[in-house]
Amino acid sequence: MATFDDILEEAGSFGKFQKRIFGLLCLVSIPFPGIYVGIVFQGFTPDHWCHDPGVKPLQERCDWTPRELRMVTVPLLNTSTGTVHSQCEKYEVDWNATALTCDDLGDNQHTVLPITVCKDGWEYDYEGRESFVTEFDLVCTDAWLADMFQATLSVGFLIGSIATGYLADRFGRKMSFLMSCLLNGITGILVAISPNYIALLVFRTLYGFGVKGGWMVAYVLITEVVGVEYRRTAGVVFQMFFSLGILLLPLVAYLISSWRWLQVAITVPYFFFLSYFWFVPESPRWLLSQRNSSRAVEITKAIAKENKKTLSKNIETLKDDSESIAASFMDLIRTPNIRKHTLILSFNWFTSAVVYQGLVMRLGILGGNVYVDFLISGIVEFPAAILILCTIDRIGRRLPFATANIVSGAACLIAAFIPENMFWFKTAVACIGRLGITLAFEMVVFVNTELYPTFIRNLGVSVCSTLCDVGGIVAPFLLYRLAVIWLELPLIIFGALAFVAGALVLLLPETRGVPLPETIDDIEHPNRNKEDTVKSHQMETLLHSDVATNKESVTV
Repeated sequence: MATFDDILEEAGSFGKFQKRIFGLLCLVSIPFPGIYVGIVFQGFTPDHWCHDPGVKPLQERCDWTPRELRMVTVPLLNTSTGTVHSQCEKYEVDWNATALTCDDLGDNQHTVLPITVCKDGWEYDYEGRESFVTEFDLVCTDAWLADMFQATLSVGFLIGSIATGYLADRFGRKMSFLMSCLLNGITGILVAISPNYIALLVFRTLYGFGVKGGWMVAYVLITEVVGVEYRRTAGVVFQMFFSLGILLLPLVAYLISSWRWLQVAITVPYFFFLSYFWFVPESPRWLLSQRNSSRAVEITKAIAKENKKTLSKNIETLKDDSESIAASFMDLIRTPNIRKHTLILSFNWFTSAVVYQGLVMRLGILGGNVYVDFLISGIVEFPAAILILCTIDRIGRRLPFATANIVSGAACLIAAFIPENMFWFKTAVACIGRLGITLAFEMVVFVNTELYPTFIRNLGVSVCSTLCDVGGIVAPFLLYRLAVIWLELPLIIFGALAFVAGALVLLLPETRGVPLPETIDDIEHPNRNKEDTVKSHQMETLLHSDVATNKESVTV
């Protein structure tokens, strides 16, 4: 009986049909960065100070500029970087009731005056931009609430990717993808019109529930309609469109200064993706797994027709060649080698998420031109995909994977100790770190699939990748709270995590040129299986030799 891979070879592994579907689904990756790291633009915290209702009459009476007024009415703090205005405290004094003259007040900045915390809100240096931080006053003691904007998204990712994965296996790739797009569109608009901060967090969680799961379903659908030899390239290019979205995000954010309208711009594409109902078919592989061979045959014939190929009569014997063994979580930790793979890969998923998100979000707190910095750092992501395609089939998986983590870790540690006055050198080193962790992030996706046997492969990827979402929950708190202590402290933590991740990768087996494992025994005793394979080939050669000898004897 013919398998789908056999028929797909006849119908065309990557013909016009697959290229059309591939192009449409790659577009799904473009708005994803706006959701994943859009907090850099939607949740930036500008320079701020306490609002004091009494300073406006004082400014008019003394005819001061806003800068002169701030010099007088806002306390100064001595920090390691110099003297700065306090962002969370103000003088506890009634400026209009004091008997001091304007000249006396101007000289009064360094005298001892009672200080209190902000009680009447804050003033912001908007610089033409608005964020949810300024709208909901998420500063000073409430600054940690801004971190929740990103953390709740990752909670949605965590739950949604598992739920959507189940739904995709139960009800189909196409239906799950369309439902996630509909959910993304509705919840994205709800985020944009949130009346208060609690509503914002609730809608943001629901937003995350659909976004990542839909993106993963699109990835799976692509890999299931192309030939085996094109899967890896298709997967890497699919992720390259994420990098394209990274480049477009600062341009869109520059044109749209309001965080609410930026949210709308990020969400609108998901309504466009609903039109895929008419252009993207269901996965024939999934239909076969559901014993719906008639529909699978119909779609396969459509593939052949668009690719201008002719199918043999084998199409009528098309069957499902998937494993029927039930998988369980215990299979991921029961045996030594698979347990080692699970722990190492889970840690790498976690590290990739923490370091990648941390380096991106760090751009929002450096004080430079965030649009230019974001664009430059985004450009360095493109070589990652090229490096993967050029190395994994020549050098292997393990060495580039480990090197990417170690280079990223070294770059983070070096950048932490480069003086601020060497800005461009510091930026260049940080970009190397961004390139390294991007490469590691893209590699962990397919290395994960090559280190588990067939019947638990999907489960292994799902479980290990949940640590990516845990890392997404931790990343904003790790970055923003530690940066308050020392701006470079998060870089040191990122560097240490990446170094450990790289070292652990070296404990994994090399999978270049190795057939995908089918059973747990293939993982636990790879050398024995190789020996058995060699012996099998030797016996087969010997048998062929004996047959040839016997034929010669008969001929004589």
